[in-house]
Amino acid sequence: MRLAVVGSGYVGLVAGACFADLGHEVILVDVDEQKLAALQGGQVPIHENFLPELLQRHRGKRLNFSDDLQAAVRASAAVFIAVGTPPTEQGEADLSYVESVARSISGAINGYKVIVEKSTVPVYTSDWVRKIILRNAAPPDSFDVASNPEFLREGTAVTDFLYPDRIVVGADSERCAAVLRQIYAPLTDGSYYRRADAIPRPDRAQVPPPLIVTSAKSAELIKHASNAFLAMKISFINAVASICEAVGANVQQVCQGIGTDSRIGPRFLSPGIGYGGSCFPKDLMAFRAVARESGYEFRLLDEVIRINEDQRQRFLRKVRNALWTLRGKRLGVLGLAFKGGTDDIRESPAVRLVQSLLQEGCQVAAYDPAAGERAREVLTSNVEFVGSAYEAARGADALLILTEWEEFAALDLGRLHRELKYPIVIDGRNLYHPDAMAAQGFTYYSVGRQPATPETQAADAATSPRNLKKS
Repeated sequence: MRLAVVGSGYVGLVAGACFADLGHEVILVDVDEQKLAALQGGQVPIHENFLPELLQRHRGKRLNFSDDLQAAVRASAAVFIAVGTPPTEQGEADLSYVESVARSISGAINGYKVIVEKSTVPVYTSDWVRKIILRNAAPPDSFDVASNPEFLREGTAVTDFLYPDRIVVGADSERCAAVLRQIYAPLTDGSYYRRADAIPRPDRAQVPPPLIVTSAKSAELIKHASNAFLAMKISFINAVASICEAVGANVQQVCQGIGTDSRIGPRFLSPGIGYGGSCFPKDLMAFRAVARESGYEFRLLDEVIRINEDQRQRFLRKVRNALWTLRGKRLGVLGLAFKGGTDDIRESPAVRLVQSLLQEGCQVAAYDPAAGERAREVLTSNVEFVGSAYEAARGADALLILTEWEEFAALDLGRLHRELKYPIVIDGRNLYHPDAMAAQGFTYYSVGRQPATPETQAADAATSPRNLKKS
């Protein structure tokens, strides 16, 4: 099919490249001429696995770039709106870009079109898009508006799109639903997965994925409810981690005990320094605003947000407890992206912690495998950007692990010990085992587990049942 994708940001670029890989003819539309020129020249603006391969495979063939929205609409059977919906000061989603696109689409409808919300939008947006297009003189039977929310995780967005847990189609007519079924048929009939050049299948992928057809309003709510629930799991386990620290329990053992319950599951039960990124913070505020407008005070979301904000402060107190005073201390920081596998620093708890440390008078040497250049734009004072984890540790009073990059979990601990001024590691992602770190001579702090030092390990060894029996 011929498809138009409006917006070449994170969602639009991934969706456009993946639709092309499914065999569709895609026009990716944006008003930013510099961004379009970069894409046409083969530049990939975001760090995302498999995206460079797909752009190279389809650019200029099945995937083309344009700044002419109306021409793209006229040439396409379906138009996916993937423009930004940033939060307003009140926390609501700013839908002005969506409205602008809807107005432009109305003047280019030259036959039946399916207009698809791909951006994360609040409930009733589909109704408003339809009203805007009708107000601009499009015939009522010439189009339908659908909701097709994305469930993409940064760092694995391409495989999330091509190997989804589910495909949600919010359509209020069978004619509209049939078009979207046809678009996703290469996934739902399994034909894509039989291709020799298909993107590799990730672990635990369900092939073929189910396609769930709902009303447009239900689909709009599914997206916000999904992200709110996942954020709630993160805040819940972070709250449990705080209790574990207070009573001397091990949060990873607790996670194993509750995560093996099939009703709960282990995913997103990873204590740390809190969630961030472009989705969870924005979507929780928007969902809370939608609930409030509907007459419901969703106080649970208030607490999820509060716990997340408090988690950064708890980690900062952990750093203070390890070093006593912070002014003048040199700290090595590993990780600036909000999560591993991406260069996105939007709402990054790592960046916010570094900003707090700078306010306390610390000097910071920071390393991130992908997000360093983006972080330079927001972190300018007393931050030295270095090229490796060991450079970040060199001469530091302590090393802070703030993002769960795989390479940070496989460091040469002997070399790390030699590089640090004092062998203190404060791990906000629980990448190491406390006993193993203490055995290597580190004083080690983590989240939801007791601190470990060489002295405590020696004392534990001396009083272990085996050693007591020998004595």
